[in-house]
Amino acid sequence: MRIVIAMVGLVALLGCASQPVNRVSTVPLEVEGAVDLNKYLGRWFEIARFENRFERNCEGVTADYSMRKDGLIRVENTCREGSPAGEERKSVGRAKIVDPKTNAKLKVSFFGPFWGDYWILDLTDDYSRSIVGEPSGRYLWILSRSPTITPQSRDEAMKKLAGLGYDVSRLYFTRQAPTAEP
Repeated sequence: MRIVIAMVGLVALLGCASQPVNRVSTVPLEVEGAVDLNKYLGRWFEIARFENRFERNCEGVTADYSMRKDGLIRVENTCREGSPAGEERKSVGRAKIVDPKTNAKLKVSFFGPFWGDYWILDLTDDYSRSIVGEPSGRYLWILSRSPTITPQSRDEAMKKLAGLGYDVSRLYFTRQAPTAEP
């Protein structure tokens, strides 16, 4: 009887599982083959994202990554309310490497013991642009070392995302201050 109850519960739970919101592909996500963390650290500007509740009304978004003494990575995200010149809002968290073979799979936490996936899906050879996502397809960011990217870099990112099964029409392109400095 316990087995039957457990099976019914499992089937009910699986029925509640949601499909990825912005990714239609059933092909598993692949990450970058090797990420040099020393090159990846520093400031990144958010070029585009899938909308999410924790970045609601955010423009001029940046992410700053630095090593902590305990071996984790310090993550400081900055958002400007409503416009690139809006009031600044910061959130500080930490990240840990979960795939030391590639350094491309990390877990990030801003709230105590709760960790979320941060996978580096694409990275240019010169570390000037990165695409970050996670397996469910709900979250995605295009990041750049500068506040804007060239049309060619944007096209390359869109092509890569489409190839990974993402609905690129759902991307929101973040407004950045034209004179933003790293």
